[in-house]
Amino acid sequence: MSRKLSALVAAPALGLLASLLSAGSPAQADDLVTHHEFQANCSVTHHRPDDPIVFPRLPGASHMHTFLGNPTTTASSTNDSLKAGQTNCRTPDDKSAYWFPTVYNGDQVVPPTGPQVVYYKSGILDYRQVRSFPPGLRFVVGNPTASQDEFRTAPGAVEGWECGDSFKNWDIPSWCAPGSQLNVRYQAPSCWNGRDLDSADHRSHMAYPVRSTLVCPATHPVPVPMLEFKMAFPVSGDMSRVRLASGRGYTWHYDFMNAWDAPTLQALVSHCVNGGLQCDPRGYDQYKPHRGAALGPDYRLPR
Repeated sequence: MSRKLSALVAAPALGLLASLLSAGSPAQADDLVTHHEFQANCSVTHHRPDDPIVFPRLPGASHMHTFLGNPTTTASSTNDSLKAGQTNCRTPDDKSAYWFPTVYNGDQVVPPTGPQVVYYKSGILDYRQVRSFPPGLRFVVGNPTASQDEFRTAPGAVEGWECGDSFKNWDIPSWCAPGSQLNVRYQAPSCWNGRDLDSADHRSHMAYPVRSTLVCPATHPVPVPMLEFKMAFPVSGDMSRVRLASGRGYTWHYDFMNAWDAPTLQALVSHCVNGGLQCDPRGYDQYKPHRGAALGPDYRLPR
């Protein structure tokens, strides 16, 4: 079976439907579109009881969070302070702040090791319409007060928690095969109201696409990249004492403050998301090398 036919058989429903829209898109006519994404690969920088979205300028007011990417993130962070800071993300012009409740095993912090994956994808059917995040956009994904059923049925839940051969757990499993790791994947809303960079509850300015049609609702008409956190924690065996700083596993949530260099983000969105590619942080699809990369060898936009 050819690679293209194999991809067609294995492609998710969204990718299959999206492939029907590929005519006239940036993708070439002979390219089967099964993905429309790029990655931000960022490592842990620090752990702090801060949340610059929910508790701005109130250090220590939050439960413990684990921060990725920008090492300057504190309770007082702003878009300007983040852009003046640094990053350990693979793409050096992504100075965004990413954070989530710290994972503990008993009283011991369990940080993810190495670069973690934050996908930037299309959450809508017509991936060609996705636009870059506006500068300064921020939001919270998920709910630290969610019940297990709310976590299970949330539109942002993909597979829940998993480890080894155990999948679709709506709480942290009590046992994971020794040597495996604890993983969680969760999708963010990808429709913006087109006006507000934040809202009182830090969620209402964003919405999920309509499930039946995969288009943005009229109240939130602007499709933006759909973030999907894929975090991996090196803990296994007896998991009875593994918890989140916010509580049980179904209280998983995460926060995002956009501090990308705008032209760099636009180049990745245009080339990878609108172009129907499966890109690494440089904007390169190893399965379609003829399409090139969005960024240079230094992972920066060519000047």
